[in-house]
Amino acid sequence: MSISIGDNLPDATVLTMTDDGPVQVQMSDKFRGRKVVLFGLPGAYTGTCSTAHMPSFVRTRDQFLAKGVDEVICISVNDPFVTGAWGEVTGAHAAGITLLADAASEFTTAIGLNFSVPQVGFVNRSRRYAMLVEDGVVKIYNPEIAKDGCEISGGETLLAQI
Repeated sequence: MSISIGDNLPDATVLTMTDDGPVQVQMSDKFRGRKVVLFGLPGAYTGTCSTAHMPSFVRTRDQFLAKGVDEVICISVNDPFVTGAWGEVTGAHAAGITLLADAASEFTTAIGLNFSVPQVGFVNRSRRYAMLVEDGVVKIYNPEIAKDGCEISGGETLLAQI
């Protein structure tokens, strides 16, 4: 079952890349007492993720902060080495976006947004979505319908809803 507006997000252990290597992060620590934009996508270095979805949040990150958002977080089912490198290539790190690697799909599966297409190497990857989370509760939820688009889940769409 997929997450819905009003649901509390589950805790999960994910990873982030630091100068000292991968570090574990508890999702509950990211949400507790905070207003967070969270967006998920199928994978670093994939087409729409690199050319449209991530850039939409790079463009809008400062505007989210101006509306009281504490942090903009991207999560994908990749390892932290890949998300770390992708954050550099896309300008996400420079823009101040936090990239989290849900390497075992623990969080993604817990919120019911995992999918698999093994013939292209996608196993338990994340569907594309964006949400506003306040103190761990989903306030706005924009799951993408199109396979190759990010109009519903893009940064500009979520920003206009806040």
